[in-house]
Amino acid sequence: MTAINTPDWVKSAVFYQVFPDRFARGKQHQPPAGITFKDWGADPAEQGFQGGDLYGVAEHLDDIQALGVTALYLNPIFSSASNHRYHTFDYRQVDPLLGGDEALRFLLDEAHRRGMKVMLDGVFNHASRGFWAFHHILENGPESPYLDWFHIEDFPLNPYPKDSDEALNYRAWWDLPALPKFNTDNPGVREYLFSVAEQWIRFGIDGWRLDVPGDIDDDTFWQEFRRRVKGLNPDAYICGEIWGQAERWLQGDQFDAVMNYPMGTAALSYFGASTIREGYQQNEYDIAALDAEDFCTRIDTVQGWYHRDINAVQLNLIDSHDTPRAMWLVQENEAAVGLALSFLLLMPGAPCLYYGTEIGMSGGNDPDCRGAYPWDDPDQWKPAIGETFKAMAKIRQSEFFHTDAEVTLTALTNDVLLLERVSSKGRLVAFINRGQEATVSVPEHLNNLFALSETAEKSKHRLKDDIQLKKNATEVFVS
Repeated sequence: MTAINTPDWVKSAVFYQVFPDRFARGKQHQPPAGITFKDWGADPAEQGFQGGDLYGVAEHLDDIQALGVTALYLNPIFSSASNHRYHTFDYRQVDPLLGGDEALRFLLDEAHRRGMKVMLDGVFNHASRGFWAFHHILENGPESPYLDWFHIEDFPLNPYPKDSDEALNYRAWWDLPALPKFNTDNPGVREYLFSVAEQWIRFGIDGWRLDVPGDIDDDTFWQEFRRRVKGLNPDAYICGEIWGQAERWLQGDQFDAVMNYPMGTAALSYFGASTIREGYQQNEYDIAALDAEDFCTRIDTVQGWYHRDINAVQLNLIDSHDTPRAMWLVQENEAAVGLALSFLLLMPGAPCLYYGTEIGMSGGNDPDCRGAYPWDDPDQWKPAIGETFKAMAKIRQSEFFHTDAEVTLTALTNDVLLLERVSSKGRLVAFINRGQEATVSVPEHLNNLFALSETAEKSKHRLKDDIQLKKNATEVFVS
């Protein structure tokens, strides 16, 4: 195993995930002439483009930062014929509909000026039918010199089958004809993709989130990817989209971290147990009600999979563009979403807030989880989640929160958890109550810790033999 060396900045980071087409239209962006977008807030099931862009993200950085966010994760931004942009046809330019390279430059400069980082989504397993090398094969057939860039099985190619039963004659991701799979054994393909990764690191991005990296079943590809990226920026963050246990990629020579869905599903399953949509499953995203003991066991298991320096940079999330929104999964239980996010903010790793979750946006599977942010309709907002997130993020950024801490989780009752973070610099503890008002006994070793509050007089807010907890609340104390 290679020595584990993960970026320090991620250990205290709080991420915000943005789906660019649906976040905000920038006031300073002039789309190309003749462009017509769907109405903002149109039903996401209609697909299509609603006109969000990178200038819109930049113009709302103050709003995002006010939540306690320190880093952005952007869904794909390169030129594509799909609103989600996982169908890339030009990796060398930012989509003009998003404002082009100039908009990314503006966003990076504005984010970095605020001390915020920016991570892009890298889709390197597959391209699109419009990608130049695949188009070359469509035009030239077996005479194309780019034939070996993809997995071509027969001619003529049939990129637009008339029905779903019609067999493809080239390999594509999940057999979707719009997504031809790269042949990453080809040295030209490898060099092209590595150079794309390098190009945008040079441009100033702070990391890559890697789409379906397990489908490039080749450790040497990702080892070289890491060498090339880290050679330009040793602090760049490399996070893979692996939904389950991921030791193979987390040996110090490939990714820094993965998207930690197992922690997020456990949190929703426990804090939202009373309202959870039982039995929801997608990939390895499993939801089912948990009691306190099972929740603690599951979290201990997930934490036990990896080296502590990897746990410290895992991307911890409860929802994303690939899952139903958390509010939908717990049937609009705001308290459950707030508690689940509070838990992620207290745990090792980088919590990631999906755009709109802070105002209670809801929706089922893709495309319903990709609605437009209702900036002009604040009556739709449920601000309690955002306020809870903001308060806990402030604690996370305080001097009492130490990334080198040992963390333990204990069930005091079926509704009350004790989370302890202990380091050489002190102790931070949280009592998390998912139920009604409760009084619980305080373990003796925690007596005399004081409440972490700007307005509290420390001597009057010390832990005693027991503690009264409000309904659906988190109380934090420090030594």
